[in-house]
Amino acid sequence: MIAPAAIGHNEVYDYVDALFTVYLVLIFIRILLTWIPRMPFNPYLRSAVGFVERTTDPYLNLFRVLLRPVGFGGMALDLSPIVAIIVLYAVRGLVLNAVLGG
Repeated sequence: MIAPAAIGHNEVYDYVDALFTVYLVLIFIRILLTWIPRMPFNPYLRSAVGFVERTTDPYLNLFRVLLRPVGFGGMALDLSPIVAIIVLYAVRGLVLNAVLGG
């Protein structure tokens, strides 16, 4: 009888690290999407954009409450994603350190 393979700390570390990386990429995609003023309607593209918005907006809205966009000359600069990314990197470091048991 073959014993089932155990999942070690390294595998959990890699999986959690990948999850954080994917979420950071989604946040960067969300930032880039705010720079595009209007996109032509395409159901597949709208579905992909909707997924990115539904996935990242709840997290980003936590920081948008604290940091209002900085307005100048009819434009506004949203600084909340920068803070959100910094916080996410810090949480990533804490979680990955905890996974390794250090």
